Amino acid sequence: MTKIRIKTYDRIVEESLTLFNEQGERSISTNHIAAHLGISPGNLYYHFRNKEEIVHQIFLQYRRFISERMSVPPERELSIDDLVNYLDTAFQAMWRFRFMFYDLPGLLARNPQLQSEYHQFVNSELKNILGRHFRAFIRLGLLKMDEDDIESITVNIWLVVKFWFAFEQTAHPKAAITEASSRRGVKQVLTLLKPYVQPDFMTAFAALRARYSE
Repeated sequence: MTKIRIKTYDRIVEESLTLFNEQGERSISTNHIAAHLGISPGNLYYHFRNKEEIVHQIFLQYRRFISERMSVPPERELSIDDLVNYLDTAFQAMWRFRFMFYDLPGLLARNPQLQSEYHQFVNSELKNILGRHFRAFIRLGLLKMDEDDIESITVNIWLVVKFWFAFEQTAHPKAAITEASSRRGVKQVLTLLKPYVQPDFMTAFAALRARYSE
């Protein structure tokens, strides 16, 4: 079997993500990354001028992950199962790129390029994606809400998703953050949506929430 060789550039990005998730971005330097990979600092600097460029590439991965997996399929209408699939995707992204959300304000303050692109993504791309989801679920008859409610509930859901792991850390300071934390986050978002669910879908919605109960 032929062994696939991963380019040094891609290895730097992937292993940096692992180190940042495990130890926090602030505590990891480019020298730490180079030593972890078994390459010289000069080799790393050949690909990236500084750590901020590595973080930026990881953010681009996060943006692609969200944009591709949460896009509304053009060939069919959404179903109630799509609701949980999208929430799963949001929390999977949070788990895979969790270091970004441990100290997001500080991370953005140290990286002006990331700050600009992050805000553009959240305030434009992500807002539009979620708006299309809600309008599709309204057409389906799953949810009932006014157009003016869409932006407000979108912001509330994004707040829960973005700060969920930080909340878990403060609520359970002695417990490690795990993927089980994500399941509690999905259930919390479903609770936010419950007042908007229509009677014909309430039984199916309750079954979905039950899947995320511990």
